[in-house]
Amino acid sequence: MVLLLTAGTTGAAPAAQGAAAPPSRSVTTVVPAAPGSATPLSGYAVQSTAKVADTAESVSSPGYPATGWYPAGPRSTVLAALLAAGVHPDPFHSTQQELIPAADFSVPWWYRSDFTVADTTARTHLDFSGVISAADVFVNGHRIATASSVAGAYTRHEFDVTALIRPGTNTVAFRIQPNNPRKHLTMGWLDWLQPPPDENMGIVRDVTVRRAGPIALRDAHVVSALAMPSMATADLTVKARLRNDSDATVTTTLSGTVGQGRGQGRGREADAAFARSVTLAPHETTTVAFSPAEHPALRLKSPRVWWPAHMGAQPMYELHLTATVPGTVASTGTRTPSDAARQTFGIRDVRAPLNADGARQYEINGRPLLVKGAGWSPDEFLRWDPTYTEDRLKYALDLGLNTLRLEGHIEPDEFFDLADRYGILTLPGWECCTKWEGEFNRDGAGERWSAADHATARASMAAEAARLRNHPGVISFLIGSDAAPTEEIERGYLDALEAADWNAPVIPAAADTASPITGRSGMKMTGPYDWVPPGYWYDKREGGASGFNSETSAGPDIPTLDTLRRMMTPAELETLWKDPGAVQYHRSPSATFDTLELYDAALTARYGAPASLQDYVRKAQLAQYENVRAQFEAYARNAKDPSDPSTGVIYWMFNSGWTSLHWQLVDRFLDQGGAYFGAKKANEPLHVQYGYDDHSVTVVNNRPAPASGLTGRVTLFAPDGTQKYDRTVTGLSVAGGGASSTALTLPESVPGLPTTYLARLLLTDAAGREVSRNVYWLSTEADVLDHERGDWFHTPTTSYADLRGLDSMARTAVTATASTTEDAASGTSTTTVTLRRAGTGGTPALLTDVHMVRASGEPVLPVRWNDNQVSLWPGESATLTATYRTADLRGSAPRLRISGWNTPTVTVPAA
Repeated sequence: MVLLLTAGTTGAAPAAQGAAAPPSRSVTTVVPAAPGSATPLSGYAVQSTAKVADTAESVSSPGYPATGWYPAGPRSTVLAALLAAGVHPDPFHSTQQELIPAADFSVPWWYRSDFTVADTTARTHLDFSGVISAADVFVNGHRIATASSVAGAYTRHEFDVTALIRPGTNTVAFRIQPNNPRKHLTMGWLDWLQPPPDENMGIVRDVTVRRAGPIALRDAHVVSALAMPSMATADLTVKARLRNDSDATVTTTLSGTVGQGRGQGRGREADAAFARSVTLAPHETTTVAFSPAEHPALRLKSPRVWWPAHMGAQPMYELHLTATVPGTVASTGTRTPSDAARQTFGIRDVRAPLNADGARQYEINGRPLLVKGAGWSPDEFLRWDPTYTEDRLKYALDLGLNTLRLEGHIEPDEFFDLADRYGILTLPGWECCTKWEGEFNRDGAGERWSAADHATARASMAAEAARLRNHPGVISFLIGSDAAPTEEIERGYLDALEAADWNAPVIPAAADTASPITGRSGMKMTGPYDWVPPGYWYDKREGGASGFNSETSAGPDIPTLDTLRRMMTPAELETLWKDPGAVQYHRSPSATFDTLELYDAALTARYGAPASLQDYVRKAQLAQYENVRAQFEAYARNAKDPSDPSTGVIYWMFNSGWTSLHWQLVDRFLDQGGAYFGAKKANEPLHVQYGYDDHSVTVVNNRPAPASGLTGRVTLFAPDGTQKYDRTVTGLSVAGGGASSTALTLPESVPGLPTTYLARLLLTDAAGREVSRNVYWLSTEADVLDHERGDWFHTPTTSYADLRGLDSMARTAVTATASTTEDAASGTSTTTVTLRRAGTGGTPALLTDVHMVRASGEPVLPVRWNDNQVSLWPGESATLTATYRTADLRGSAPRLRISGWNTPTVTVPAA
């Protein structure tokens, strides 16, 4: 456990570069004898083959000293282990990753682990995937597989090692080959971040020791068919593969149950039970299926249907299977367990037809769904941290997102378990531009495929299909990203998916293209990936709000000042705000995205030249809030259009795998800035918004039920708070499920309106309660785009909106009163703060931000606010709540740091 926590922790401070190698440390896993047990190895000792002169037979034998080797967790790349051991400095700070010599990873590395077995009568199998890039595998001094057969990050392998196992200590060793994602079907990095010097070589999924009797039980799963549109019944077909590993004919009884998952109301309906006797010849394998026709209990009445978050509940079912064989005393008639399996699954119906405009339209349980998602990134070093993962998934829900896209880097099982639990949809698929697309994307860097690569690709698809098929949140698999596969490759994928009983749509590519068998993708990948103005999103061309945009955003996202100071040196921060043409190491390795020139030019033209680092970050947060908000608002407003509606948008990206300056709604340290709260505002359940294209004020209802008796009010102000326009509309109603209704349209011109002005939109319900507040900073001078000169990553802006008048806003104080309550049972605290626009004068407090901080001034993260970055006019107040882990205060009393566009920064107690 110590090794697991060390190698998996993301926030530990690294030791100095060049730390001495650790002493030898034993990594031993106790493997029980119980048939049906599956025990992951608890960790490894790792070392470069350049430093190991001993033979493979010696290294992989019990008792080998492994002196000076490094400890690694059960899922660890080589570099993750070295970082945990303090060998290299923090690669997330400054350019320190460049100090790590890539030559260290140009040779194979040993991964070595011991496990103990007391009883050798049961059969023992080694089961694993996640080897990057390939490995020779040894058990107790014997090679059981070569790197030519154990290749590819996603392929799954099982070896019967019964004959090699001895009572007591046993050893498994992997000689991991160097990785090159342009040459191997593994995992690589593109323009998201500076790629790790080890190219992710290592073992990033569990290596499991399985124990069983003569009959092995594999591939247990449930194929569900929900009756549509009634959802009154669901037919369940249970399948499993039985394998006789003995030299004798064996009759086994396969029995099982299907019922509600633990903690989800067990007892509401009886478990469905079934059984069958099967005779297998020596070393025979057969597939057994239980259908509703034979077992009526497998036809569920009133099934508990799984829904995405905000649409319904997320109930799960469980399958339990046991294979038994006759006991040792035949006369007793007893039966002995030989193997067992458990599988959770959800019941739902997902379809994704092409609409009349050729766009992919997802339907969940018969309801059309606007996909509001973002691109997911794992940790740069593929370190698995369940708490950190769960924190980010909760953030996704907090933002009102319903989908996460995984382009390659398909996460471990626990990720999909969490997504199912929280009702988050996922779109996994192969990554672009590396070996995965080497055969059919000539714009990428991947090499052409060999015959062995075709076999690896098919095996990878088979393994991932079997792993993901029972997760109700998985609503597609994208077999291509930037390009669609050839017919040969596509056929291999489709055959593997069909054999695995895959029951979700298969998408040929994330780009607007077609594959020979599946046909059109129904998705577009037209960018942008760099800065465009907020009005861009409303135009139904390129990346604008129509169809299904599989990856798109306005590119850079400057983090908060707290995060910037954690990731860059003072000199680098000085360059950040002073030199737009400077190459930014923390933006991208791509020459297309390695500077902030486009972003900084727009920031200066629209908001004025930054006067300091603080002013640069202040303006960046305002700009990112308005742009991210506009992207999601445009797609939401256009979702129900009769012609060319928007059907899905994937913000590129949700998070970054390292400390980054672009493509993130939330930063590496889980801090929240303008991009985060702009997305949260746009995706709130009942929302009033402004249209940059036609000056309309629209109400969007993301709730399932319709809303009526609403009142909308729009007021325009000069930056000093002088009112220039005011209109109220009553009796508004809007249908549910993402429908929208136009409340009013602002006039083309308003007398006396200055070049820069503010628009405050308020929506109240029939009882007069405010249900949505939305504040815009606008200009009478529009951003002008030159679509004719656009390219794949942006559309040039020839003139900019003038928002410089915001700098004239008077400094305005905001008062705060706060209190905190602690829930000891959950380990969480909740701070409630009431903000009030104080003092005299009419100037509003624009985009007031509240940060939970410790006494040291460091932010308390993660934290979930009900609302934040609010704008208040004189006499107005807002009550906000923040929920966080009490332990993250680190013994400090809670404090609140309050700042804003024109609000002096103050820190107040919140105890």
